[in-house]
Amino acid sequence: MSMFTLIANAEVYAPDYMGKKDVLVCNETIIAIDDSINPKMLPGSEVDIIDATALKLIPGLIDAHVHIAGAGGEGGPSTRTPELQLSQLIAGGITTVIGCLGTDGITRSPEAVLMKAKSLRAEGVSAWMYTGSYQVPTPTITGSIARDLALIDEVIGAGEIALSDHRSSWPTTAELIRLAEEARVGGMLGGKAGIVNIHMGDAKNPFQPIHDAVSQSELSYRQFHPTHCNRNDYIFEDAKKYGKEGYIDITASSYPYFPEYEVKPSRAIVELVRAGVPLEHITMTSDANGSLPLFDKNGELVRLEMGQPKSIYNEMIDTHLKEGLPLEKALTVVTSNVARILKLKSKGKVQVGTDADLVCINNDFEIVHIIAKGKILLREGVARAKGTYE
Repeated sequence: MSMFTLIANAEVYAPDYMGKKDVLVCNETIIAIDDSINPKMLPGSEVDIIDATALKLIPGLIDAHVHIAGAGGEGGPSTRTPELQLSQLIAGGITTVIGCLGTDGITRSPEAVLMKAKSLRAEGVSAWMYTGSYQVPTPTITGSIARDLALIDEVIGAGEIALSDHRSSWPTTAELIRLAEEARVGGMLGGKAGIVNIHMGDAKNPFQPIHDAVSQSELSYRQFHPTHCNRNDYIFEDAKKYGKEGYIDITASSYPYFPEYEVKPSRAIVELVRAGVPLEHITMTSDANGSLPLFDKNGELVRLEMGQPKSIYNEMIDTHLKEGLPLEKALTVVTSNVARILKLKSKGKVQVGTDADLVCINNDFEIVHIIAKGKILLREGVARAKGTYE
């Protein structure tokens, strides 16, 4: 039996502004958007009506860099971060998540990330993953990046591969090219993005390894998705140039951000645009459940925090309210841009035929309702779903 949900009289940002609309959902899919939809036109069907008067309807957010199976460990065993919980995603209006490994590709595995992605899917959200970790050669599930991408539904790219960082294995240009070419071919065979997610570290001239790989191969800059591009002033200045050719990912991490060394994510977005970086090249992710270490000049760990998924929602709102970017533009960096770059064709938009991943927010920009794949996860601010062990 088909299940219908009607979101009535919402101010729709798709993310483009559409004005007041009714949005009709059947099972997991948006099937109609119109000025007015009469539920009586669906005889014999039960219709759940959500009155969205005075609410804005936006696409569910996509967080494309999350340590869903935990991460960390730079300060020893007690600093390993826990697995992501469904409630963390609900708090941030996130309906799609991309998992990855980080520093620890030794005691943690891509298999663990894969099973966590499957778990999150079972709990009600959409989940994919990158195969690999900081290290090159990088750990995989089947023995190669290309095989993982071609054969495993959840695997859409490779990463988080570390460059320009004291925790990186410092791959040669030839090794980086070989890794990226393998991701590209695997992506082509599997119908995936096949993109390489790159952890950018604190070394000077941080983008040079990518420049070298592109100049010495047939790869394009769009084969790479470098993240943490606001981690300090000098990488951010380089990102203003790099972003005109390739994609740039801003890391929100926690809220508030760390002002002593980071460029505030919301400010970073508008400054990139002012510098001539196309907005379509910019995304923002949380690095949630990843450890956020601060090392001194001797390489000693002096501080450790953990990223939170809601940071991308908070910073997206700040991009609009504090930095003056129109809401429909601010939304793109956490919705449609991400979906396009990662080839998640049914995600990132409020559009007929796409997945029913929807978030309603009020005039104070508080999250009121969340629908993921047609199922209500949050209603009137009250969670309707929780993780298995929450």
